Amino acid sequence: MGDHDILEGKRVLIVDDEPDVLDTLAEMLSMCLVDKAPSFDAGVKFLNKNTYDIAVLDIMGVKGYDLLRMAKQKGISAVMLTAHALSPDNLIRSIKEGAHSYVPKDKLPEIADFLRDVLEAKEKGTQKQGRWFWQLKPFFDKVFGSGWREKDRDFWNDFDAKHTVTKKDLEEIL
Repeated sequence: MGDHDILEGKRVLIVDDEPDVLDTLAEMLSMCLVDKAPSFDAGVKFLNKNTYDIAVLDIMGVKGYDLLRMAKQKGISAVMLTAHALSPDNLIRSIKEGAHSYVPKDKLPEIADFLRDVLEAKEKGTQKQGRWFWQLKPFFDKVFGSGWREKDRDFWNDFDAKHTVTKKDLEEIL
């Protein structure tokens, strides 16, 4: 995934109730202009006061889904971050409610790359934003167990059709 030029100077809101996660993310995203919110209320204030290119939202301790809805209404791309809410149901809910990515806290060291992918897809106006999922699928398979997508097969078939770049898509682009 390489350099992070697209992140340079981008406005990023990070909302998480764990101070060490806020500090770690801010450090990893030092090329960005970062606002850190340690609570739902602080996140709401930042969303109402500022504009952002992207938001990183913890699902659990800060009412992440409520913040996701607010970010979506404001046209802000959102990445859901989770440790305790790591489940197929929360993954599906995040996607259905408009998150552009769903990143387990185990993958925190790669956060800049996930944000870069979201911003590049947005910049290119592409609807095919499933790259993050295919990068994380081996992790999900390990954590959730093989066959975890079978329970919600219709959802995943639809997701694959909407978010996977096909050979035909590439030919149309080229």
